[in-house]
Amino acid sequence: MAIIITDDCINCGACEPECPNNAIYEGGIEWKMSDGTGVTGKYTLETNEVVGVNDPQNPIMDDFYFIVPDKCTECVGFHEEPQCAAVCPVDCCVPDEDRVESDEVLLDRKERLHL
Repeated sequence: MAIIITDDCINCGACEPECPNNAIYEGGIEWKMSDGTGVTGKYTLETNEVVGVNDPQNPIMDDFYFIVPDKCTECVGFHEEPQCAAVCPVDCCVPDEDRVESDEVLLDRKERLHL
């Protein structure tokens, strides 16, 4: 499952530099699939929308940091635990119960992001 950041976020930014996939963005900031990844060309998002990897995408949240689920691997293949959750001072980086994914799925995503 992807990790989400709850509205308990205090916008400290501790999580952002810890993400190996550059999946964490400050609220209100546009994001791109190419940020911090090795993807090129087009990418199919989990919504089945095909986007250019350099095309700016709308922010998921405006008021606090957010995690792009299409880029989150829960740090599988990088670390033993999600690094955002490990450094969060208010424990607001939590598993998204609506997006349960196996380690196999997360490792596949890691491989697609870091060709």
